[in-house]
Formats: sequence, structure tokens, C-alpha cells
Amino acid sequence: MCGINGIVRLEPGGDPVHQDRLIRTRDHMARRGPDGSGAWISPSGEVGLAHRRLAILDLTDAGLQPMASPDGRYHLVFNGEIYNFRELRQDLESRGIRFHSRSDTEVLIALFALEGTRAFARLRGMYALGLWDELEHRLVLARDPYGIKPLYWARHRGALHFASQVRALTEAGGIPADVDPTGVAGFLLWGSVPEPRTIRRAVRAVPAGHHIVIERGRVGDPVPHRDFWTPAPDAAAVPDALSDSVRAHLVSDVPVAVFLSAGLDSSLIAALARRHLPSPPTTVTLRFAAYRGTQADEGPLAAKIAAALGTNHVEVCLGDEALRECWDQVGGAMDQPSVDGFNTYLVSRAAREAGFKVVLSGLGGDELLGGYPSFQEVPRWAARCATVSRLPGARALVPVIGALSPRRPKLAGMVAHGGSLAGAYFLRRGLFLPSDLPAMLGPAAARDALADYDPVADAARALPAPWRAAAHLSPPDAWRAVHWMESAIYMRNQLLRDADWASMAHALELRVPLVDARLQAQLHGQGFEPGRSGGKASVVRLTAPELPAELWERRKTGFSLPLMESLEPGAAPSTPGARSRRLALRVLRSFDIDLEAATASAS
Repeated sequence: MCGINGIVRLEPGGDPVHQDRLIRTRDHMARRGPDGSGAWISPSGEVGLAHRRLAILDLTDAGLQPMASPDGRYHLVFNGEIYNFRELRQDLESRGIRFHSRSDTEVLIALFALEGTRAFARLRGMYALGLWDELEHRLVLARDPYGIKPLYWARHRGALHFASQVRALTEAGGIPADVDPTGVAGFLLWGSVPEPRTIRRAVRAVPAGHHIVIERGRVGDPVPHRDFWTPAPDAAAVPDALSDSVRAHLVSDVPVAVFLSAGLDSSLIAALARRHLPSPPTTVTLRFAAYRGTQADEGPLAAKIAAALGTNHVEVCLGDEALRECWDQVGGAMDQPSVDGFNTYLVSRAAREAGFKVVLSGLGGDELLGGYPSFQEVPRWAARCATVSRLPGARALVPVIGALSPRRPKLAGMVAHGGSLAGAYFLRRGLFLPSDLPAMLGPAAARDALADYDPVADAARALPAPWRAAAHLSPPDAWRAVHWMESAIYMRNQLLRDADWASMAHALELRVPLVDARLQAQLHGQGFEPGRSGGKASVVRLTAPELPAELWERRKTGFSLPLMESLEPGAAPSTPGARSRRLALRVLRSFDIDLEAATASAS
């Protein structure tokens, strides 16, 4: 795990790579990789690659980056982990390849030298990389299928710049930091900036599960590695597939800890990690003083789970003052605006202070196993909204509904947006509605942003083409549709992105065994059963029966933290949606984006 960046010249005969800018961008990401750094500039000055290291595999200098192939043709910078690198190494050794390190980086560069971009289909892991081919004068940028690891790029003054963080490009790399109004609109609509947009006009994300080839001054279109609509032909039993994914995610040359809440996902990960590790792992739980004695306090049940599994348990409790103090720290660490990630930032700090560099998280379990209410609500909403929208004069009622129900803003959106599964999903997950944006951005800016970005169309792109406008599907297909939208929108743009910046702010590698392309294909091959029919608890109970009975008795609440309560002491109680909208405006102000006109809409 680390931070990567690079510069490649796009104009023949242009200026050589600016070494100082390359190094400044790299060292802006020092918190991502405090264990070392490296840089390489080609003899022609055409390309430069740089790297900050967090040493997890092969802790010796043999694992340093940028790494070159033995013949000097390929140079690689790579952020992430390839969990099946040992199996790939055995295959490559059988083909005559010899290795000089114990790193996955060397395996990756050898595999690419033999198979080119076809190699991506063989990788199990999280990755963002830049690979330069000195013979063909070609740069390849790539991200893992889910987009667990970030990678951003920008054109500027005849060169392409890339890095693991938007802020590294704009604050240290010289890329213009002009705000992208469409990125701001996307953030207001969802609570996170939808990729490939960013909050900066000049910067774009390499799309998850894609690679981009840059050669002869041309930036190619993104090319996908795989889709998620294809099930594995050799689907394993669900408990075996889950166990195998956790086993794979434990590969490390340093100790691995586990985030443990009182929920099913992290408990499942802790139980499976306990089985596979030779000694009990450390589990880390975050508590809040404001929640003591309430159902929201996860500490007591997490301690019972840890005791049942025999883990070494670490518990950290924070008060309101500690939450207020962390606000400015989070503002400096957050790479793109988000209304989430604060809890991950705090528990990551606790894990790092306990001496760990690697931690497993249960992130992704709700998307994979159907744990969200959206799996039941979105199909139901879509059917109802489609019925309402067909009523005579339905659209004329939209402003009337909005005026009569000011505290239920999404009610008016049912007619305008909810007549398909994608539209109902947006209503379920969205923060503000498109009709809110003119008052927040100004009429002209809102009109231009909404012409450039349609949240319902974005959600629909996560689905197979025949389903994109559908309001009704069979129950199994509707379940799959919600699974794909949750994975492609909420998880990718918010949860995974937040997990990256919040953990890497403390030089902590956060691994997500339930966000695994091979695991997803295996469960898809089983029709996502028994979770689809029996619920997530049925899967966890079947896979980890050693977990204590109290876990099955707890009602699902979702993880929360009393952030707005600590920032607004004495404020009148409000709905979770209203608190999230106020938080969104606070977050934008931390990025020097102040929407004064938005105050009323956020209430």
C-alpha cells in the first residue's frame, strides 16, 4: 500500500519531465507511505514515475519502487496488494521466470511483460498502477474491478499527470484547482462525487475496473477488465467462498488486525480470520461516550464477540470534545468531499496507534449479502412510483406535493424520478433532489450541471441494458439490480473512497475481503443464495456458527457516530436526512466551497 504518481509528456519535442514537480506531488502523499520513497525519470525525459512506500510485503529494499523489469523495458509504480501473487509466481516460475524479491510488485511486472493488459483478468486484489513501456513509449494506467484503490489523472501544459490523490495533483503538482460545478452537483445529489468526475474541473478518475493507454500523445478511452453481470461457472459453496476470500486477504509480512463493530459483517470477518491465522488476531472497536447505555453503543456486544472468538481486543472510547477536535484533521485528510468516512478515520487512527499497518474491514457485506433495507424498499418504491406517475396530471402535482410536505422532500421526487428501479434507487440513496440545485448553485449553473450529469442515468448504467428503464423485475432480478447499483454507486463512490483516504491518513492499509471480484462471481453463480432469500444473517450464521447468540438477537442499526450532535450542541432534533444535508454543506466549506443560499434547503 502506498501512494503513486507520474508525469508523461504528450507533445513530441516538449519540455522534459519536471523533476521538482514529480517529487513535490509524491511527497504530498507522504502519509500514505512513510516507509520509503523512490523516483525514476526516463533517459529521454519523456516520463517520470514516483512512489511512497508503506512496506507490507517483502520489507527489504528488493520491494522498492519504481520497479523495473530485468531488461529495463518496463517500469512500474503500484498501489495495493495482489492477494494471489504467490500462485501467479509459481505459474511464472514454471514458464522460466526467475524472481529476486518476495514482492507482488515483481510478479505483477513479470506477468504484464508476458501477457500485457490481459494480465488484469488474472489478478485478485486491490490495485492502482502506472506502467511504462520504454520500447513502445506507452503508459498504462489501471484500477482494480471495484475501484478499491483510487487513481486520478489530468492534462496540463502538454503533459499527463497522475496520482493517488486529487489533492496531490492540485496542491503540489501544479494542476489548476478550479471547482467543477458538475462535481459539486453530483456531491449534493449523492453525498459523494460520482466518478469519473472529481471536485476539480481538470482532474478525472480512471474508472474502476478499467485501464487507459497513453501513447504517441494520445489518451485512449477507458477499456474495461470485466463486468459484474457474469457469474462464475465453477461457483463454490457460499461459506467456502467467504472463507477463501478472508484467507486470501490475510497475506502479509506484518501483523493483521480486524475492525470489529457489533454488526454481522465485521463479526464474520473476525471469525474467519481467527480460523486462518496461527494466533489470535487483535480486534479494534470504536465507542462514543454519547452513546453509552443506548442501543447505538456497539462496545458491549463487540466485547462479547471478541471474547467468544478469543481475540486480543482493543477498545477506544471518544467523547464530544474529541469529535470536535478531529473535524479539522478530517478536513485536511479528506481528498474529495463526502458525508461519510469520519468513523473510518477515527478507528483507523486507533488501529495505527495500537501498532498495526494492516486491518481487515467488513465493508461491502451489505452490498454483497443484501443487508440494506434498499433491497426490499427500492423494488417496492419503483412499482409504486410507476403507478403514481401514470395517473392523469401526476406531474402537475409535483410542486403541490413539495409545498405540502416540506419536511419530506423526496415525496415530490416520486413522480419525477421514481418510475424505474434506477430512479427509485436514487430517491433511496440521494441527498438533495435536482429541483433543490437552482437555489444552491444558481439557476444557470444548476441547469448546466444537470445537463451534464443525470443521477438516475448514472445509477442505470450499473445495470444490464434491458433493465435500465425497468420498474418491475422478478424478485431475484430486482435483488440483483439493487446489488449492482449499491456496489457501483454508494460503495464505490463513497464507502471505498472514504476507506482509502481515512485509513491512509494514518498509514494504515485497509483490506475488504467482502469486496472481491472472485467472491462476487462465486456468489452470483449461486444466485446469491441463501442470502437473497434468507437474508444476510442466514449466511453469517451458516458460515460462522461460533459467533455468540446475542449477535443474532440485535436489530440492524448501521454504524453511526454523534458527529453533528458534537458540532451543533444544543441544536433542535432533526431527521437523519436533514443532518446529512447540513453536514454536506459543512464539508463543502472545508473545500472552500460556500453555498450560502443552500442553508434553507438543508434544514
